[in-house]
Amino acid sequence: MSNIFQVRLTREIADVTTSEDLINIGILVSLIDEKNVSQLEAQIAGPPETSYEGGKFKLSIDVPKDYPFKPPDVKFTTKVWHPNVSSKTGVICLDILKEQWAASMTLRSVLLSVQQMLCNPEPKNPQDAVVAKQYMKDINLFNETAKFWTQVYANAPGFKNEEMSTKVQKLTQDMGYNENTALTSLSYHDWDINKAIEDLAS
Repeated sequence: MSNIFQVRLTREIADVTTSEDLINIGILVSLIDEKNVSQLEAQIAGPPETSYEGGKFKLSIDVPKDYPFKPPDVKFTTKVWHPNVSSKTGVICLDILKEQWAASMTLRSVLLSVQQMLCNPEPKNPQDAVVAKQYMKDINLFNETAKFWTQVYANAPGFKNEEMSTKVQKLTQDMGYNENTALTSLSYHDWDINKAIEDLAS
């Protein structure tokens, strides 16, 4: 990374870490290695009045050598149920991280956009087709599933959906599957436990 980009990136990191407005809405960023400003870890809070409220979502940020002329590679490392995020890999489908990227954009604008994406899913341009299908077919089930994932993976407070918890427990305690495998299969099959069992057994 050239000196000019390193100076810019260092300045942007300082902006995010010291800005009260970002801290107040739960946006944080830190270096993974103090000697390497191109490898970052961020955290965003789930927005209020969404299924992600109360969750703390971690992101990995890999900044390319030709930044800011190319966008950073941003992924969720906390699992999240959202049409524009892969439920398996955490890859994000967001225009500004692809063809709509501009050199004037910053870490601040990227993190704000990712947080805003949680408020405004775009199921017609999905990263995860299964999640998008559930969103369009049964929005209430989607919201309950997203909230459940937020409680399990992003440590959101509150009582978990009892019916969903019971189905996960049946697959984990009674049948020996791990929680992640059980929860993913149930979510993929709209919480139809028979279809989930059939899928897991195949």
